[in-house]
Amino acid sequence: MPFKVNYRQDPRMGFEGRKKGKYKGAEKFVTKMKEIQEEAKAALGKAQEEMKKYADRKRAEVDEYKVGDLVILSTKDLKYQMVGRRMEKLIERFVGPYRIKKIVSSNVVELELPSTVKIYLVVNVSRIRRYIGQVEGQRKEQPAPVVIKEEEEWKVERILNKQ
Repeated sequence: MPFKVNYRQDPRMGFEGRKKGKYKGAEKFVTKMKEIQEEAKAALGKAQEEMKKYADRKRAEVDEYKVGDLVILSTKDLKYQMVGRRMEKLIERFVGPYRIKKIVSSNVVELELPSTVKIYLVVNVSRIRRYIGQVEGQRKEQPAPVVIKEEEEWKVERILNKQ
């Protein structure tokens, strides 16, 4: 029975001759094979739907980018270039902003990168995020000084002890 499902033809035994006419055994075999094929199609369709459901959980809507938009670039794949800067755990997660030069397809864009960034200019949209600048009118306030014994302290002069 699986032979018919896999190869879409009946197996040849080699010793059976071709006989003319209708036989009940052959008709039963044909109907049984059709039932098996329908069951296999239904099982494959169900498995396909389940796989799609689980695969779609991780997928999200892709942002629509335009030429000239500002984006930031993920440093996930750029760590070998940034090793000289700092320790790996202290490297920025995103660098930029960079301007989109060209839209190659719905999920691939070409960026205007400076010559210091030595990567291919065409990147997937999964590696970029839309740049959100500082809100107009928003102020960056300096932290308040630490008051110790009624004196304001701003800068650490030296570390006295460590654990």
